[in-house]
Amino acid sequence: MNFQVTVLKILVSYSDGFAVMADLKRDMAILATSGRDWTERTKRLGARVPELDIFSQGLVERLNGGWRITEKGRSLLELMEARPAETMAESAAPAVEPPGSSPAAPPPLAARRFGRSQRLQRRRAARERARAKAC
Repeated sequence: MNFQVTVLKILVSYSDGFAVMADLKRDMAILATSGRDWTERTKRLGARVPELDIFSQGLVERLNGGWRITEKGRSLLELMEARPAETMAESAAPAVEPPGSSPAAPPPLAARRFGRSQRLQRRRAARERARAKAC
């Protein structure tokens, strides 16, 4: 697993781009144990920017009790996740489905929203506690 790519991905998932260290560590542990897919994905993304250093390049800044992704960090992450031009051209062409086939149903959103809202509430509470301690 590419640590620096994982930090960028975690921070960008927070609405304000800021996470206290406890949240970062928890999210990092979850992703580190989530399987090979995450590890392979972060390695691929990291390979696109081999000289990645999130702090010296100004992609992440340290704040009171946590880290925050900068606009530069968001831009670089978008660049890393962008598909190569060849893949973009292929995906822009409409796919032709064989007759009688139906598109796969998307996963139920209700289950994801419920879990996500709980995580967001915990994150907000942790940020508020961190800010209260900083004052």
